[in-house]
Amino acid sequence: MLNQRRSVAGLMSARYSLSGLSGLSGLSGLSGLLVLLVLLTGCAGSLPPATHSGAETAVLTDDSFLSSQSRQRLADANGQSGYYLLDSGQDAFLYRAAMIEAAEHRIDAQYYIWNRDDSGLHLAGRLLLAADRGVKVRLLLDDFNAEGIGELFASLDTHPNIHIRIFNPARNRSGWGRWVSFLMDFQRINRRMHNKTFVVDGTAGIVGGRNIGDEYFGFDESRYFRDRDVLALGPVVEGMADNFQAYWSSPWAYPASDLYTSMPTGTELAETLEGLRQQAIAQPRLPISAPTGAEQGRSELTSVFSRMTIAQGELVFDPPPEHMDAPSETPKRSALALQRLAQTATREILIESAYLILAREQLQALGANERPQLEVAALTNSLASNDLVTNHAGYARWRPYMLEQGIDIYELKPDAEACRQWLSDDAFCATGEVSLHSKSVVFDRSTLVVGSFNVNLRSIYLNGETVLIIHSVDLAERVAEDVRLAMAPGNSWEVALDEDGELQWRSGEAVFTSEPTVHWWRRAKSGFLSWLPIEKYL
Repeated sequence: MLNQRRSVAGLMSARYSLSGLSGLSGLSGLSGLLVLLVLLTGCAGSLPPATHSGAETAVLTDDSFLSSQSRQRLADANGQSGYYLLDSGQDAFLYRAAMIEAAEHRIDAQYYIWNRDDSGLHLAGRLLLAADRGVKVRLLLDDFNAEGIGELFASLDTHPNIHIRIFNPARNRSGWGRWVSFLMDFQRINRRMHNKTFVVDGTAGIVGGRNIGDEYFGFDESRYFRDRDVLALGPVVEGMADNFQAYWSSPWAYPASDLYTSMPTGTELAETLEGLRQQAIAQPRLPISAPTGAEQGRSELTSVFSRMTIAQGELVFDPPPEHMDAPSETPKRSALALQRLAQTATREILIESAYLILAREQLQALGANERPQLEVAALTNSLASNDLVTNHAGYARWRPYMLEQGIDIYELKPDAEACRQWLSDDAFCATGEVSLHSKSVVFDRSTLVVGSFNVNLRSIYLNGETVLIIHSVDLAERVAEDVRLAMAPGNSWEVALDEDGELQWRSGEAVFTSEPTVHWWRRAKSGFLSWLPIEKYL
């Protein structure tokens, strides 16, 4: 029964994928339905590993605009790299768009989610236009959220300069059969590629927590995912390229043409691609004007490169699993890197994590109670701001213990006052909701970590993750102050235990004894799910 619960939780934790089932009264009905579908769809099973024709690698020259900028900006850097924080969604979108326009040889993009919305279609269309002018484009997409855009990407894959692979896919590509595939092949499907990197000409790259979609760039009308990326130039980008290549070459990365075998051809295919080109050129639905053409792209990048911080840094990534059925009981490479930094911190650790789950083993390794001089403070989502009740429930299960172990916890308000500072959109901030999606940690205000790594058990044991470690007092201080701002009473509730060991939420003079500003039914769902020992799979 526990395995069945774990399977259902794994499915429910997919962003948006089962939103239509939120009205079910409990897990039992969903479990029964899925079990029945398994019995009725016995032919759904595992895929064999993909066979690639050879170890394709990026062949780059040293004559691109970006390589020239790297030599110029880093001439006296002694092997260090340049970094620029992308704290606003608009900047994150604009500089991705600018990098596409400035590309001359190759674009390698790797994402967990790429939405079929205005920003997702625009960037896909600009990738197509880049391929038209001779740029080699490789796109690697995790399969768990690929249902809405997989067929479009398979159409792009027909372009001679575009190659698209899907990581760890289900055998069935749509509908209930897809979810049955997930359930029947749970051990394999539960290993996801959560890494997010965007590398151009092997010299400049973006790494961080953002996926590709309107809600990540501040274009959505109802929800904004507060997030953080870093634009990097120089030697550290080689690590991003190695990360991409490791997953691209994995036997679990399947060519899109192998998965989507009934694609339109001829006139219909040509019309699909031409429509994508024209939409990317006209930008009819984008709320801001994106750079188009090499001159505009280079101009945007030249400006941001002049404002970079030069520092030492390293890129740490989890390699893809060699065997999907191998035990997942050992912390992965990115988790171990963070653990080493935490154990050497002496004054302060600031954590900003959309999903926060630290259980007994991780908290004992941190040893906050044994180091009274060390302050550990964490910002995460409240039940009101969290887009996934399941993930909040896993956090709520361990929240009292985290507080007992000396961690200060702050939960973001969906109507945070800092919305106008983060988004500069009064209309949205008056009616929309803010969620936390960033994954950053600051150690002693001297070392900054930004990446795809949520401080939770799934990132520690199951997902492939990428973290960029930057040794810069300047950047660490800036992010620390930003996190502390988000922890202020106007933006978050401070969670604490009262004299009787009961939870309370404080904001200024206001004190709540239950999860603030949410309906009782949402509290009830979270409370019920928090009893299930499934936090590793959330």
